[in-house]
Amino acid sequence: MMPGGSRSAMKHAGLRAGSAGASPGIVAAPPFHSLGPHVVEEMLGTDIGAGLRAEEAARRLAAQGPNELPAKPPATLLSLFADQFKDFLVLLLLGAALVSLLLGEWLDAVVILLLVILNAGIGVAQESKADRALASLRKMAAPEARVIRSGRSEHVPARELVPGDLVLLESGSLVPADVRLTEAVNLQLQEASLTGESTPVEKDAESALDEGTPIADQCTMAWMGTTVTFGRGRGIVAGTGKATQIGLIAALLEEDVDETTPLQRKLTEVGRWLGFAALAVCAVVFIVGILEGRDLLMMFLISVSLAIAAVPEGLPAIVTICLALGMREMIRRHALIRRLTAVETLGSATVICTDKTGTLTQNEMTAALLWADGETLSITGEGWQPRGEVQKEGRPWRGGGSALLLLQAAMLASDARLEPESPSRYRMVGDPTEGALVVAAAKAGLQRQRMDALFPRVAEIPFDSDRKRMSTIHRVPDEQEHDAPFVMFVKGAPDLLLSRCTRLRTPGASVSLTGGLRSTALSVGIDFASQALRVIGVAYRPLQAVPSKLSAAELEADLTFVGLIGMRDPARPEAGPAVNVARRAGIRIIMATGDHAETAAAIGRTVGILGAEDSVVTGAQIDAMDDDGLSKALDTATVFARVSPPHKVRIVDVLRRKGNVVAMTGDGVNDAPALKHADIGIAMGISGTDVTRETADMVLTDDNFASIVSAVEQGRIIYSNIRKFVSFLTSCNVGEIGTIFFGTLFGWPMPLTAIQLLWMNLLTDGAPALALGMENQEPGIMDRPPRPASQPIIDRSMFFGLVLQGIAITGVTLLAFRMGFSVFGSVEAARTMAFVTLSGCQVLRAYTNRSERASVFSLGVFSNRWMQYAALSSTALLLAVVYVPGLNTVFNAIPLSPAHWARLAPLLFLPAVVDELAKCAARAGDRALRSHA
Repeated sequence: MMPGGSRSAMKHAGLRAGSAGASPGIVAAPPFHSLGPHVVEEMLGTDIGAGLRAEEAARRLAAQGPNELPAKPPATLLSLFADQFKDFLVLLLLGAALVSLLLGEWLDAVVILLLVILNAGIGVAQESKADRALASLRKMAAPEARVIRSGRSEHVPARELVPGDLVLLESGSLVPADVRLTEAVNLQLQEASLTGESTPVEKDAESALDEGTPIADQCTMAWMGTTVTFGRGRGIVAGTGKATQIGLIAALLEEDVDETTPLQRKLTEVGRWLGFAALAVCAVVFIVGILEGRDLLMMFLISVSLAIAAVPEGLPAIVTICLALGMREMIRRHALIRRLTAVETLGSATVICTDKTGTLTQNEMTAALLWADGETLSITGEGWQPRGEVQKEGRPWRGGGSALLLLQAAMLASDARLEPESPSRYRMVGDPTEGALVVAAAKAGLQRQRMDALFPRVAEIPFDSDRKRMSTIHRVPDEQEHDAPFVMFVKGAPDLLLSRCTRLRTPGASVSLTGGLRSTALSVGIDFASQALRVIGVAYRPLQAVPSKLSAAELEADLTFVGLIGMRDPARPEAGPAVNVARRAGIRIIMATGDHAETAAAIGRTVGILGAEDSVVTGAQIDAMDDDGLSKALDTATVFARVSPPHKVRIVDVLRRKGNVVAMTGDGVNDAPALKHADIGIAMGISGTDVTRETADMVLTDDNFASIVSAVEQGRIIYSNIRKFVSFLTSCNVGEIGTIFFGTLFGWPMPLTAIQLLWMNLLTDGAPALALGMENQEPGIMDRPPRPASQPIIDRSMFFGLVLQGIAITGVTLLAFRMGFSVFGSVEAARTMAFVTLSGCQVLRAYTNRSERASVFSLGVFSNRWMQYAALSSTALLLAVVYVPGLNTVFNAIPLSPAHWARLAPLLFLPAVVDELAKCAARAGDRALRSHA
């Protein structure tokens, strides 16, 4: 059948309602588990070899909808707006407005109501923007599926799968839909998420099952949401979205997920304590005012307005927006953050444990050398294009024997393929290491399609990280070459593979693998590895029959060793500079790889990880150590070679016990535990499995080590910006509280009105704070040691800064009020001058708050364009309140003359000058500490 099928066939693909066991209103799929693969192929109108045509898949997607479970609808703007009025202080203010209205103070009541509504609108805008940003990030992190469409392998978003799609499954994959298997090679699935059974379940595409077979026993099906733990397979998508088994119980899975991070919770706690302090001050202000005989309603409005202005209720939304915008910048730097916690943790990272292949190297494998029959041959050409040749001593090699068998066996024991993109260009599909072997074989005249036809694969034992090898069993044409009807080809780590070999292939025959011959092969492998080549050994074993149950321990024994292939995988040119940046930032880099120690050491020296005083530790040495021994080894070890996933877990655990914040990379399904144990789990977006990506906190979209360091840098920028606007908002609030508190204690007329306080809340809590959250990287951010994970957001230095700024802002505001009252003899002039001073110095303070150490002039006063927009808008609003007729009456302000401004100007700049002087003193202290270090 051609890909796509007919519309008459598609009617069978419609999901029937009312099947046994289906809930009312829930559609249930036909019993595909009891139908043969070709019957399912016919029912779903697809092609079991070539899959659907792309246009047919698009038509089905439009007709049936995306492959996703029903999601909780997002909050509406109306509900978000209503939520803004649930705060106790806002309700209190609304009550005050109502009292004002009843007492005939209708102007105050209307203005208060308008300001509350405006404040609620800003809150809605901030929250909806944060929600949209997070939703788009979640969409970017959505899983993908590997499918065959129109005969070509491609990756598509899992949500775009449709019934009839041909899906490929491999170890580490998440099953993206309900799939009727058509091929299962040693396939095992972890179905605990669906059935509760913790033991992986073996799958078989050919089993005959009854229609009533329980789900747990339906071995011909792979269910959406389960995980491939071993082997590989392919199958036809039988159900998507709510028509999957997990979709039938989707209602049970719906839950509200708490996406707040520890940092957000800390800031909420800061806001809560600031709120308690503000309420206490407000209570004192209210009581003192009443005792002094001031107007009861005025004191009530002042107290409530001060409480609202002093509590940074917009802080959580601003933090979320800052985190989301920072995560977008990380995506531009090829790091996709899956969990908000990773953003703040990145800034504290003290150790990065990284893989070698594809992360520190380019993962563009090219077979460069091979060794067989006791001689070394070279292979020319680069990349995935089969252009080049095998050479001996610089001349074309036209021989056969063991070298040809070596390339043939390496290719047949691989799953990678070359697919033509044009008459002269190919693309590699599969693992890069295997791709290099297939290309090398093609350069020797061995074509994959012809070899697969001559030696059809009948069984295989997949690669795993413990054995570090893969075996495939093939039928031999006419029992030639191997004197048996079947042959097993094995490729893997040379040292481990040689331990399973008893014979060595030589020209025309095989001989006993003596200790001397074994040592020769090992020394050649070490020589290849010392040239930074990744080395693969190849062996074979003739078989008289294929066992019904494949056992690696039994079959991978008495092997005949054929030879070695060395593959070049150059270090990424940006890896070395990134290592230097990380070291300058106080971050230690450790390489943990499954490769040979010599290969790992060569790359480690190239990129600067392995220094003269550093050491290399192997997995075998780790096995011989207890945790104390490993802890001591970690004092000098920067390269770990021949390690398995359990070794990585131990390394992470010991590093964390030593007080480190550890980032760990991983790509294979067995790396998931190490990623979970690390403070920051980092998965590879290109070579990584679905399981590691789902486990990870961060996914590298380019598998590049430099992107990790860049993400750490961006994490530090985000945290630094959050500290900036927290400091800014808190210092503004302290200044407002201090002004009202001391003005009341001094027995002066109230320096500010309730409406003025609420207006300033809009001026300072919005635009300038957001602009600080979008601040550029300040100099030297990667020249500082990592921030301690336990460090509070308001630490000692910020606390002293807040006290200093609180004194400065309170002092200039009270001085402006006193000056206006004594010089100009008017309470309205005094309040206007206090209002303008407090608002204006906060706007100017936003500029100096752009760095905790650097001067605003070294940063460039106008380098943050968002700050210019914020300052202009805040200043325009402030001047409007002072000079627009009618509006100034509402806000109890009068137009200021040049004489007013002449006296105000020094006061406006004083808090900013104090901040710059404090930073200058801090820089001098830093220099003194460095000179004595």
